[in-house]
Amino acid sequence: MCGIVGLHLRNPELYPRLGEMLADMLGEMQDRGADSAGVAVYGDPTWTPAGHGAVSLLELDLPAAEVATAIGTSLGSLVDVRLLDATLLVTAPVTSEALLAAARSAFPDALVAGFGVDLAVLKGVGAPRDLARDWCLAGAQGWQGVGHTRMATESAVTPSGAHPYAVGPEQCLVHNGSFSNHATIRRELRAAGIEFDSENDTEVGARFVAKALADSKDVEVALKELCATFDGFYTLLVSNRDSFAVVRDTIACKPAVIAETDDWVAMASEYRALAGLPGVENARIWEPEPEVVYAWTR
Repeated sequence: MCGIVGLHLRNPELYPRLGEMLADMLGEMQDRGADSAGVAVYGDPTWTPAGHGAVSLLELDLPAAEVATAIGTSLGSLVDVRLLDATLLVTAPVTSEALLAAARSAFPDALVAGFGVDLAVLKGVGAPRDLARDWCLAGAQGWQGVGHTRMATESAVTPSGAHPYAVGPEQCLVHNGSFSNHATIRRELRAAGIEFDSENDTEVGARFVAKALADSKDVEVALKELCATFDGFYTLLVSNRDSFAVVRDTIACKPAVIAETDDWVAMASEYRALAGLPGVENARIWEPEPEVVYAWTR
């Protein structure tokens, strides 16, 4: 079934409360997906210090200190690694591309859950409220966050299967629904040189959008092309460092609601996740129309 939440802050005075609000929103979606969850937080100075690249790694059963030594040796720079439930969050005072290359050199079998500047991607198995507590999500700061609660129906319950799928620099995609022609599109993307980490249909959508953005298309064009290419039923939330966008398929059978004030823009699979946001009583609230791309830029 799955649940999506997203929060894009316009008022810098709210940045210190991003994690608190996102944790509450994620918890309200636990009934929609109770087996695993993931979040992406943009701009927390503790998790991702200014000027530092960041890489989130999964499927590494090693102490954080050992991971830091191995990647630091490959990079030739000091590296900080912290274990947050199943995610190893790696940061260093270098570009995210350089850090990513060093991490892949040191641990070629590790799964990269996300990378970029100002971006921490965390995933885990368990009840979303428990994961938010274990991550200390309520203490996070920043200007934007997205989250997903998962009810696995087509693949194993693992951290790697949790959303968001973050396959491009600072890019994240969360998905509620199903793509019916993802196998065909995966073959086409592989023929174009795109590599995949899983057989999950959501990763196909994420790779499709990441390729479009890498080809210098903006997120609205990327999502319009996705709607024209993918069959199925879905609600998608796509974010990068400075933008936040929502789209539904032509049938729009998966639930979604958007709320907007002068201080923030938020979306969720159900209104209950928005009900606790400050000033929501004065928000403009609506259900997104089918195949209409709603996008906001910082």
